[in-house]
Amino acid sequence: MVKQNGIYKCSICGNVVLVIEAHDPAIVCCGQDMNFLEVKTSEQEGKEKHVPVIEIEGNKVTVKVGSVPHPMEDGHYIEFIQILKDGNVIAGKRLNPGEKPEKTFCLENVEGISARELCNIHGLWKSE
Repeated sequence: MVKQNGIYKCSICGNVVLVIEAHDPAIVCCGQDMNFLEVKTSEQEGKEKHVPVIEIEGNKVTVKVGSVPHPMEDGHYIEFIQILKDGNVIAGKRLNPGEKPEKTFCLENVEGISARELCNIHGLWKSE
């Protein structure tokens, strides 16, 4: 079953899909089912490079990828940062090589938020 707000990646061509509405059947690319990206946390690697760090100042939320800035090179970079609340994506921003691995969002309500980011090599990571 396809998951709402789930992120899927094709193991052949690398296409990435974010599901806005979830319905059956599976999501297919290059003739095969796309892989659901399981969220990773600091238990897999520690907080240094991939786990989003959230800083809140009033209604301003800054998300930095890792306690040490993640590389943003052509072959290894953060593709996007998203803010989630109650399991739903409420804000997000695409990133490109050469940019800083962080983004600032202005939100009406910052209670109960989390963040996730997608590294083009190491997958999907979520804040704690």
